[in-house]
Amino acid sequence: MKKIPVWIDTDTGVDDAVALVLASKLEELDIVGVSAVAGNTSLENAFRNARDVLSLVGREDVKVYAGADRPLFIKLFTAEKVHGSNGLGGAIIPLSKAEIEKDKAWDSLYEKAKELKGELVVCAVGPLTNIATAIIKHPDIVDLIKELDIMGGALIGGNVSPCAEFNIYTDPQAAETVFRSGIKVNMFGLDVTEKAYLNDEDCVQIASYGNKVSDLFRDSNESYRAYQSKMKRKGLCEHDSCPIMYLAHPEWFEGHECGIYVETQGTITFGKTVSDLWTDYKFEDRHCKAFLEVDREKFVEAIKEAYRSF
Repeated sequence: MKKIPVWIDTDTGVDDAVALVLASKLEELDIVGVSAVAGNTSLENAFRNARDVLSLVGREDVKVYAGADRPLFIKLFTAEKVHGSNGLGGAIIPLSKAEIEKDKAWDSLYEKAKELKGELVVCAVGPLTNIATAIIKHPDIVDLIKELDIMGGALIGGNVSPCAEFNIYTDPQAAETVFRSGIKVNMFGLDVTEKAYLNDEDCVQIASYGNKVSDLFRDSNESYRAYQSKMKRKGLCEHDSCPIMYLAHPEWFEGHECGIYVETQGTITFGKTVSDLWTDYKFEDRHCKAFLEVDREKFVEAIKEAYRSF
C-alpha cells in the first residue's frame, strides 16, 4: 500500500490528542511532520503536548516544530475552559525524550513540501496561522501542497459566537489568506464534526481498555465532556479526527464543492465562514469542498480500534 504523506498542524488540545492517536494507527497514513500553533492553548503547551502524545504512542521519530504563538493581527483567544490550563484537560503524561527541533514550523513545512514534490497532504486542526505564514513567506508552497484538510468553520451556526467556529474565529485573517491562496481545501466544519461524536457508552468503553493511551483519554476528557454537555451536544465531538479519518476513509464522508470567504471585519459576524454553496452567486478562485455528513458508526469504531490496539 502506498501511504499518504501527511503533515499535521495542531494546537494540541484534548480532541487534537485523539486525532494524533488515530493518525498514528491508521496504516494508510505516513506522518512526515507535525507543527504546533497557539489556539486551544498556548504555543508552549501545544508544542509540548504534541511531542508528548507522539511519544506516548511510540512515535518519537516524528519531528515536531513550534510555530506561531499568536494570530497574525489580533490578540490570542484560548479555550482553557474546554481544554484545561495545560491543553490536555489537566492530564499529565511523560515528557518526550525526542530531540527538540529548533526550525520554525512554516519553514519546515515548506521544506517537506518541496521534498515531496506536490504529494504532501496537510491536515490543519487548529487556527491556520502557521499555514498562512508559510504561504506569505513561501508563496510557491501553494503549488507544492496536494490538498489541505482542515478542521474549522461552519456553514451554519458556530461554537464561539452565533456564527463562528473557534479555529477560524481565533485567526480569521489567517484563514482568509488560506482560502484565497488557491490551495485545494477540504473543510470539516461544525456541520459535520458535531455529528462525529462519542456517546457516554463509547467514552466509558475507550477508558476501560486499560492501556496508557486510553488512560490519557479518560483523564483528559472530564472538562471536555462537561463542556459538551453544557452545550447540549449529543456526545463528545471528535472534531479534529474528522480530517484525519477522511484521508483513510473518504467514503465515510459526504461533501460539496463550494467557495468559502472568511469575514474579518464584522463584529457579530467576525470569523464567519461564508459559503456560496446554496446561492447562485459564486466566489472567484475559491477551491473548497465543505463536508456535511459522516458515517458515525464506522467513525466511532475506528477510533475505538485505535485505542484498543495499544
